[in-house]
Amino acid sequence: MNIKSRGIVLTTTKHSDEGQIVHILTEADGCRAFFVRTSKSKRSSVKSRLLQPLSLIDIEWQQRSPTQDLLSIKTLSAYSWKTIPFDPTKSSIALFLAEFMHNALRSEPANEMLFRYIEQSLEWFDTCEDRHKLANFHLVFLLRMGQFLGFSPNLEGYKWGTFFDMQSSDFKTKRPEHDNFLKPDEAALLPKLMRMQFATMHLFRFSGAQRSLLLQFASDYYRLHVAGFSQLKSLDVLREVFA
Repeated sequence: MNIKSRGIVLTTTKHSDEGQIVHILTEADGCRAFFVRTSKSKRSSVKSRLLQPLSLIDIEWQQRSPTQDLLSIKTLSAYSWKTIPFDPTKSSIALFLAEFMHNALRSEPANEMLFRYIEQSLEWFDTCEDRHKLANFHLVFLLRMGQFLGFSPNLEGYKWGTFFDMQSSDFKTKRPEHDNFLKPDEAALLPKLMRMQFATMHLFRFSGAQRSLLLQFASDYYRLHVAGFSQLKSLDVLREVFA
């Protein structure tokens, strides 16, 4: 059976001298792994330049059986981002988000609303020309993505002086008995972050230390709620970019 779908490239890993494994978030079937030959000959149907992190693509593959884990691409065409591959700041964010989503979404089934959210967010990111608006993009993007996965922070119990319990995703008046929580001064940043929209987030200010704290929070929070969420290699790089 041939399947056609929109897709977003997440990660590529060298498999052999002749090919690589590419993980792609597809609209039709969730996150899938594809073997892609890396031959530079004209006969190669898939060019490596089309498989950069967060590339938006149209893809067709053949599904021989429901249990087939590694697929082969039949056809692929890519949407050309205007700025993401050429802007160092945006490229750093793209590498981080691609690795983050691979960890967070690799076991997720197809979810059209989630895919549309990611696609539209990346389109906004690509066309944004104001660098002040980019500083909080990845934080807002990840916290709002959690809403589609069922573990968005519950803000109803917030008041000044409360702790945020990352395991139960809500605010507590007393310090939790485990270590997975934000202290009151840290927890106060969450309602502010959750109020942000892409168009207005430049109006909210975080210090470098606060942004670094929220970046670590996002990683720890997903690790608690997504089985198999591993350490992110690109986390330190992005922390340096927005220090």
